[in-house]
Amino acid sequence: MKLHGVINASGDSLADFSIALDVESAVKRANDLITEGCVGIDLGAAGSTQFASRISADEEWDRLDGKIQAIAELGVELSVDTWKPEIMAKSLQAGANFMNASDGLQNPEMIEIAVSTGVPVVLPFLSGEDPKSLEFVSGDPIEVIVRWFEKSLDALSKKGLSQEQVILDPGTGFGPANWEWKDRYKYQERVYSNLNKLKIFDLPVYVALPWKFEDGRKHLLEILLEVGFDYGRTHLPNRILEIKKELESR
Repeated sequence: MKLHGVINASGDSLADFSIALDVESAVKRANDLITEGCVGIDLGAAGSTQFASRISADEEWDRLDGKIQAIAELGVELSVDTWKPEIMAKSLQAGANFMNASDGLQNPEMIEIAVSTGVPVVLPFLSGEDPKSLEFVSGDPIEVIVRWFEKSLDALSKKGLSQEQVILDPGTGFGPANWEWKDRYKYQERVYSNLNKLKIFDLPVYVALPWKFEDGRKHLLEILLEVGFDYGRTHLPNRILEIKKELESR
């Protein structure tokens, strides 16, 4: 299990402790995350929740420029979470070495970037064109996710993307607007309990881990830790590792 620590360069992130609006605070948080057990950093500048405003590419880049270059100097895995191809291209030129393609590689320009650079790509399941345009999933979510990956991976392979680059994300860190927690909990429980179904693709799995632990969220994390995954995107690596240790000692 490799942990990638979250840094939010957007002031409207719900996890306010993860916000870093200047280069100095971004580097400090990156160092703290690495000290706490992360081997990589995931940096984002455009909020994906219903509470975050859509911003222009210029504003998104202004929030990232300088932070990417400084964090890249730390020599760790560094992804930038964006659904805009122009932002991803600039981020890779500035020193990022992973793509967190939060458009689900549905934009042809994003696919071209992935193919031409050859870097690892986190491919999230999406029920819409980007994380702020999602619809509710109908039917068994794990079956829907598997079918979506089957179709997407086939199409991406035909466009020249190497399967060796791809890291699968069930997309549970995103959600439609006004999703009641009780319904989201049932959805995530179903997906996490059946995460092994993604093994048919023989690709690494990346999961957005909780940063709250009440109302069943700790139970969901325990399911994930028992089932297993390859990459965890986390705001609180210390807490994740503590719960993992507790689980192993039972």
